[in-house]
Amino acid sequence: MKKAATIIVLILIVFTQNVKAQQGYQPTEENLKNREWFQDAKFGLFIHWGVYSVMAGGGDLGIAEWIMNNKQIPIKQYEKLPSFFNPVNFDPAEWVSMVKKAGIKYITITSKHHDGFAMFDSKSSDYNIVDRTPYGKDILKMLKDECDIQGIKLFFYHSQLDWHHPDYYPRGSTGKVFTGRPESGDWNRYIDYMNTQLTELLTNYGEVGGIWFDGMWDQWDADWQLDETYALIHKLQPGTLIGSNHHKAPFPGEDFQMFERDLPGENTMGFNQTGTISELPLEMCETMNGSWGFNIKDQDYKSVKRLIQTMVRAAGYGANFLLNTGPMPNGKIQPENVDTLLAMGKWLEKYGETIYGTRRGPLKPTDWGATTQANDGTIYIHLMNLKDENLLLPSLQSKIKSLTYFDSGEKVKFKENENGLLLKIPKEKQDRIDTILIIEI
Repeated sequence: MKKAATIIVLILIVFTQNVKAQQGYQPTEENLKNREWFQDAKFGLFIHWGVYSVMAGGGDLGIAEWIMNNKQIPIKQYEKLPSFFNPVNFDPAEWVSMVKKAGIKYITITSKHHDGFAMFDSKSSDYNIVDRTPYGKDILKMLKDECDIQGIKLFFYHSQLDWHHPDYYPRGSTGKVFTGRPESGDWNRYIDYMNTQLTELLTNYGEVGGIWFDGMWDQWDADWQLDETYALIHKLQPGTLIGSNHHKAPFPGEDFQMFERDLPGENTMGFNQTGTISELPLEMCETMNGSWGFNIKDQDYKSVKRLIQTMVRAAGYGANFLLNTGPMPNGKIQPENVDTLLAMGKWLEKYGETIYGTRRGPLKPTDWGATTQANDGTIYIHLMNLKDENLLLPSLQSKIKSLTYFDSGEKVKFKENENGLLLKIPKEKQDRIDTILIIEI
């Protein structure tokens, strides 16, 4: 045991040295305030949009934004895509208005994905939407201006992995020989390039809600120099929240913890090696079908019921629900996605108080449902999988003052004993999506 423990410690030391996170980071008052806002917001829209949408996933389910890697398209060929990207129907006011109707509080959009193409007016490289597409406009600036007008916070997704840049070398597990890049490069120069683009995003677009990193998983042994990158972000905008989709426990300098297509602590996807759930604000992201970016063949849409129930379970963990859409190359959001989001918005119009501003409830989410808790101590029980009219819950460890149905205000029949809380919910009182009860203790 002693030898094994020593080996584990040495591995952790080496791992920590490679990561070089922002040791000693102390969030500012503004940052802490934004963390509270973030936890209150609960519902965000993820947007995966880039030149890859032109190919619409190449006809393969789930491929979308990964098409360059999965179809092994060389850089010189992939660089032809921007000339076909002309989203003339992009209307930021229409997007943001829809977002507000859906009850969404913030947007996270791809500023640069793994293909290296910048969806903003970057001066550090001409490989961007302004210089390389017939559209020639900075969609991030247009979207940010509209978000400011309508009161929606904007976060930027930014890939640390880059299949296009020659200095992303040595390469990791993706974007290898097929790209046509030389077998050489300067890693430090690449990190400088990435930090320069981040500086552009944090100085040219006003107040940024957060930076949503992705791609460290491509090569864990790389010197990512997170200490420098995180310190730069916190210096330029101390209130900006940093999160990273590295599938590990948070590193010093990160302000929220994320989970990709899994509820906190779960690992149904096989790559969420997060271990324990941190005390940082939490967020889970999910797709509306099987793809992140637009895929014309992918019609495997999740039902409104399933998505609402996932959102509720996420809230039961105290986590936000970041739901993704992949806009079409013409600038429109798929009508199927719009319909789903607006239906979720209708549900939130009625039941939003049981989600917004809440924290995780006293009972952990499980098969029967979840609990959320408001700042005043009110507990909401969300029953989403009732097998019959009786349900035995664990004890709340508090005396119940009242227990009522959210919809009608009627009293709920219940008994408390040493086994827990026994509820009787008649069939006619059961909602097909979520039967919500209110407990005052």
